[in-house]
Amino acid sequence: MAKFSANLSMLFTERSFLDRFAAAARAGFRGVEFLSPYETPVEELAQRLRDNRLALALFNLPMGDRTRGERGVACLPDRVDEFREGVARAIAYARALGCPTVNCLAGIPSPKTKMIEARRTLIENLRYAGDRCAESGVQMVMEPLNRYDAPGYFVTHSGRALDLIDETGSNNVKLQYDVYHMQRMEGELAATIERLLPRIGHIQIAGNPGRHEPSVGEINFRYLVDRLDALGYEGWVGAEYHPRGRTEDGLGWFTSYRTKSEA
Repeated sequence: MAKFSANLSMLFTERSFLDRFAAAARAGFRGVEFLSPYETPVEELAQRLRDNRLALALFNLPMGDRTRGERGVACLPDRVDEFREGVARAIAYARALGCPTVNCLAGIPSPKTKMIEARRTLIENLRYAGDRCAESGVQMVMEPLNRYDAPGYFVTHSGRALDLIDETGSNNVKLQYDVYHMQRMEGELAATIERLLPRIGHIQIAGNPGRHEPSVGEINFRYLVDRLDALGYEGWVGAEYHPRGRTEDGLGWFTSYRTKSEA
């Protein structure tokens, strides 16, 4: 049965970040994830996970300056040293927190960057990150984003992501498949997931349009989750969406899955 992790960067934001762990546990989640752990001492994160009996499913490599719209630095030729320092930092957090998977965001190249150079840089950085993570028993994934929410982002389709991953030659880089982003870019969600499942390391869900609760909009999320169960997917499904109101008021979609998991 699908196991859901609550993305604490988007859910339970009525509370301070550290208080969101307890809120997620009270709501019935057994796992959490978030965009970035680096602003919080690792000891405090570990304590919140222990206190609430939560597993940490995923977080991102350092993403650059999000206040300036940066979405990762992996494809930026002038920031390779920064990327590699970020890999070491992510591995240290992952090991301390028992997190099995870290996600790489490719980034948005500047208009002055040649696309062939951005591609070469991304492949080399993914290879480096995948190999360093493998040495520590951590899985690396890379996530395509849609070009509407992230204009200029370098990797916008699952096929392109896998082509780049193949070129790394690394056995430790998989695809992070975000249902919301890929609905906006590709559609064919169920067929794509079924075809690519052996190469998917993490899945995230949200409704479209709006990136709200999975039950809102055009995506039949129950069908997708049932297909994941039928296909034997054993990884986490991250609830990464913007609630339309209080997080708890919009968790009806999760209730039946919580009930099954407790049966």
